[in-house]
Amino acid sequence: MSAQVTEDQVYSALKKCMDPEIPVNVVDLGLIYGVKVASGKDVDIKMTMTTRGCPLHDTLVSDVKRYVGKVPGIGNISVEIVWDPPWSLEKMNPQVREQLGFGKPKLRFQIDYEKAKPMKVGRQSKQEDGSMILANDKDQGFMVNEAIIEFWNTCDGTKTINQLTDQFSAKLGMPRQQVEQEVVQLVQQLLEAELLKA
Repeated sequence: MSAQVTEDQVYSALKKCMDPEIPVNVVDLGLIYGVKVASGKDVDIKMTMTTRGCPLHDTLVSDVKRYVGKVPGIGNISVEIVWDPPWSLEKMNPQVREQLGFGKPKLRFQIDYEKAKPMKVGRQSKQEDGSMILANDKDQGFMVNEAIIEFWNTCDGTKTINQLTDQFSAKLGMPRQQVEQEVVQLVQQLLEAELLKA
């Protein structure tokens, strides 16, 4: 008789799965709305995303399946994305929320867009399963996608945030305002993850 898969095992597997946009696992982020184990091996996961238009849906769902798939004796894994109730910062683990500096009115890093020239630190590596990781000097790894790596590589200490924004808005053919918010958020996250120095 093979061991029964438990919800705890599924949750601890999910804790290894990072949200691509925020370096926090999907459980602490509050994205997992429910885990059901049927007949001791088949798992149903209900989860949501931080934003509806999130282009990273597919990667996140396949990451979840990949990590949960490592649980011994696991059967079918079904992941259902639900939008009700909508995700909000309140659903996050409060300690993690504090750590990330959410819920504080000001960002922890006050960056001068005209002068600061972010410089990448840390290293990039690929895991056995093909996922990309950026690791800082403390050896903390963050799962990232190609776009983030490309951005990180662009931060070579020669361009200001304004220049980085111009470059990306030209490349993506998107209005500058839209890109600027993304760029600033990314810079913030990479600074927090100690993958950039400003």
